[in-house]
Amino acid sequence: MLDRKFIVENAELVKQNCKNRGIDVNVDRFVELESQRKTLQTEVEELNREANLLSKSIGKAKDEAERNARKEKGRRLREKTNQERAELDCLAAELDAIHRTIPNMAHPDAPLGADDKSNLELFKGKTPLPEFDFKPLDHVDLAERLDLVDFQSGAQVAGHGFYFLKNDAVLLELALQRYALEVLISEGFTPMTTPDLARNDILEGAGYIPRGPETQIYSIADTELSLIATAEITLGGMLAGRTIDAEDLPIKLCGISHCFRTEAGAHGRATRGLFRVHQFTKVEMFAFTLPEESDSMLEHLRDLECRLFDGLGVPYRVVDTATGDLGGPAWRKFDLEAWMPGRDEYGEVTSTSNCTDYQARRLNVRYKIKGEKGTRFLHTLNGTAVAVSRAIIAILENHQQPDGSVVVPEVLREMMGKERIDCV
Repeated sequence: MLDRKFIVENAELVKQNCKNRGIDVNVDRFVELESQRKTLQTEVEELNREANLLSKSIGKAKDEAERNARKEKGRRLREKTNQERAELDCLAAELDAIHRTIPNMAHPDAPLGADDKSNLELFKGKTPLPEFDFKPLDHVDLAERLDLVDFQSGAQVAGHGFYFLKNDAVLLELALQRYALEVLISEGFTPMTTPDLARNDILEGAGYIPRGPETQIYSIADTELSLIATAEITLGGMLAGRTIDAEDLPIKLCGISHCFRTEAGAHGRATRGLFRVHQFTKVEMFAFTLPEESDSMLEHLRDLECRLFDGLGVPYRVVDTATGDLGGPAWRKFDLEAWMPGRDEYGEVTSTSNCTDYQARRLNVRYKIKGEKGTRFLHTLNGTAVAVSRAIIAILENHQQPDGSVVVPEVLREMMGKERIDCV
């Protein structure tokens, strides 16, 4: 979340940022409540001070009548204090509710726009677009021919948006995970597997909405747990409430997890097959950094995503994400969109975001500089290394052959034990 003082002192700037992001937040009400809170907090503190002084003076009363009078005054002070503290608690709850809906500020260079149609292309990857001398199939038709995915059984068992990977698709999934891990470990990331569940306060700290009409999260009934949408949630939550020594930063983690998303409101061509599903496996990058290092870390994560997909021989472009498509926590975000011949268009396969201190404030993650007093909020960043389902789409569609087979990218061949996925 944003610093309260920053919001009050820059209310018009914050309101414009909310407008640019397409988020309806009553910033004026927040400013009003914060002023009331400070006034009421001062009054409560003053009442407490008076009550403490009065309590100490009771034993010094000259007679019983004066002692009783001071006790009665103390009782009235306590009643007034309790009344104003209750008002303060109520006011603070409303203030906090608004505070948590105010998004992070956006980078000055982030393109202005309501959605991904305003994203700005920055550059393309090393692999050129494929030139087919036949009509390319989409991944659904390829998967059916090669017996790789069973959508029907997935729907029968768990509903639309679920699926079974089969045969070489299973080997491909495992190879993609191993490939991503080997690249990231060589770059100093600590590999981890994470829980598929998290407490709702951790989800909220990461900037996700665990319940309500706009949620994309599956919640567990009668518990304070939800299925995670990304390992960003669990990796970020690892250090919640902790203070890190500055010399131990940056901390770079890569986590394997299942990801669960309701995909509420999803529709259109992108819902076909594996592009928008309710469950998939992902290798996620996450970094805790000093504030002055987060911009360079964002470029590092973006470059690693490019390296991974260049290695897979997949054509892609990198876009600077528009303000209306940033989400609440991100200061700046880059998406990597792979070329998908079956759709004859680019589709997002990874993204990386610098969330500055927005998540750190919500999760209360701080750092301390040796020899200095106090602590400060660090910065958090996240980035997709490989979202397996979408990577499979890109590989199948870009590496398909005239005979219906698919050439396995060279970096995956040793792990898969084969150079080609053929018809069964």
